[in-house]
Amino acid sequence: MPIASVAERVVETRDPAATRALAGRLAKAAAPGDLVALIGELGAGKTQFAKGFGAGLGVTATINSPSFVLMAEYRGRLPLFHLDLYRLGETEEALGGGLLDDRQAEGVTVVEWAERLGPALPDDRLEVLIEGSGDEPRRIAVRASGPRSGRYLEALGEPAG
Repeated sequence: MPIASVAERVVETRDPAATRALAGRLAKAAAPGDLVALIGELGAGKTQFAKGFGAGLGVTATINSPSFVLMAEYRGRLPLFHLDLYRLGETEEALGGGLLDDRQAEGVTVVEWAERLGPALPDDRLEVLIEGSGDEPRRIAVRASGPRSGRYLEALGEPAG
């Protein structure tokens, strides 16, 4: 079912393993050219989500935050391009640094601190907003902004309750 505008589901996870499992379920819906925008404060679990998403794509390598190299590439069912924009200040730094390129059309791009891309983010993307830190549960809003990203919400299944 195509999504005309933004559609959202909110899920609560109680620990990093549950966050990784949620991301792994979402990765089953991944298709070439997708962009997953991870948004949340430091320590919210963005890297845990990226690890789970990679596992869902069949990535066997260890996925760590690429803070110092900005982007890491992994092999799985689809190539995974994992970006961490924490150290960047402005959109122009990411674009000027070549962090978004044509190769990513062949795989899935998962971007931590995605809000730093500003207007360079595609209109149709999956946004994952993670609230919480430390040992507290995470409130994760999974937001599809268009028909292409809507399949991720379908991958979650029907809401409980």
